Amino acid sequence: MTAIRLPNSMLIKMLTSLGIMLITVFCMFLLSEKASAHGYIDSPGSRGYLCKTGQNTDCGAVVYEPQSLEAPKGFPAAGPADGKIASAGGIFPKLDEQSATRWTKVNISAGTNTFTWKLSAPHRTTSWKYYITKPNWNPNAPLSRDSFDLTPFCSVDYGGVQPPYTYSDTCNVPSRSGYHVILAVWEIADTANAFYNVIDVNFGGTNPGDTQAPSAPSSLSYSGVTSSGVNLSWGASTDNVGVTGYRIYNGSSQIAAVSGTTLNYSVTGLAANTAYTFQVKAVDAAGNLSSGSNTVSVTTNPAASDTSPPTAPGSLTVQGTPTSSSVSLAWTASTDNVGVTGYRIYRGTALAGTVSGTTTTYTVTGLSASTAYTFTVRAVDAAGNESAASNSVSATTAAAPAAQPWAANTAYTTGTLVSYNGSIYECRQAHTSLVGWEPPNVPALWLLK
Repeated sequence: MTAIRLPNSMLIKMLTSLGIMLITVFCMFLLSEKASAHGYIDSPGSRGYLCKTGQNTDCGAVVYEPQSLEAPKGFPAAGPADGKIASAGGIFPKLDEQSATRWTKVNISAGTNTFTWKLSAPHRTTSWKYYITKPNWNPNAPLSRDSFDLTPFCSVDYGGVQPPYTYSDTCNVPSRSGYHVILAVWEIADTANAFYNVIDVNFGGTNPGDTQAPSAPSSLSYSGVTSSGVNLSWGASTDNVGVTGYRIYNGSSQIAAVSGTTLNYSVTGLAANTAYTFQVKAVDAAGNLSSGSNTVSVTTNPAASDTSPPTAPGSLTVQGTPTSSSVSLAWTASTDNVGVTGYRIYRGTALAGTVSGTTTTYTVTGLSASTAYTFTVRAVDAAGNESAASNSVSATTAAAPAAQPWAANTAYTTGTLVSYNGSIYECRQAHTSLVGWEPPNVPALWLLK
């Protein structure tokens, strides 16, 4: 028998190719298991989200992917191992570094609190659950099941339906003092996984980090009054770090919360021929709440006998080329037996915005790059009757623009794109950067894309 001998160089190439193939197959398997949904809590700011905004430092790669803290569901019986709860099983190990001083704390009070999730990829959901550390927990020991009260203080059964891109739970947080950790778990219905976010909170004290509240929202106004609802809109607040959300109030009672990029809200379920007073406040990732906007007083229309909805908007189309964060839409007008008072634009099942009954265009903003979206539009009349949906249109946002990491002592020209803490900025004015001139700190020099 004659033995066949391969040259060493050929043998090495064959083994290398085989190794690459095996790694590729393994990565594809992981992605197929873990790419179904993504999201994080931005108000009050979770540990991973505060890494993205720069309020937590030395965080590792989670600054680019706070939405990817995914591990098997079933906590506390299953899920991430003790010592790896904050990192959802060790995928971002820096998050598991635990001490009383390691992480920025968000000010919080016992009682009613709203937890707002930003979902970059919503998915059918089983439940949302919230746990808090025991009164006598050890903040200098790795987070474990023994650190937490394993009965959730808030549990929301979601019935396997798909949530909107911005989702909030209003929960009654137990009384605590000093530093504690809240663990929020988003359980996906049709995969084996869940998303785990920890929030470092401070009861009854001041936050040694960000203590500056956002400015008050401006120019609160209303439109589209019906017998059961009204559309609210307002001007954006500013903050030294970043606005993460807005809270909508009827009198002194909070009735809703939206993300920091949303500047409108449709109030529904109101009583006919009734006076209401609305106000909006901004909140940042540290839990600092702004003073209130101006108030608007609205009296809903009398109950109407009009039960005929408008016709569906026609010929919904995508106008122009989508950017990496926006899609422009246009449609033909609906008709109604009395009159069309507004249009509601939906992104999937989530309300993306509203316009008046004389407007037939809208630009949806705050989208993720390289992501497919589906849109529909519905018309509404003064009696609150909503039309059937228009035809649906799908659009994929452009890839994020190429950008170089921001660095101090670097000369930048107008139009240059840089990345900083996971966000893209465009240079407004040529300059040479200095320490302290990071893009979020000098909006006069940098435009957030």
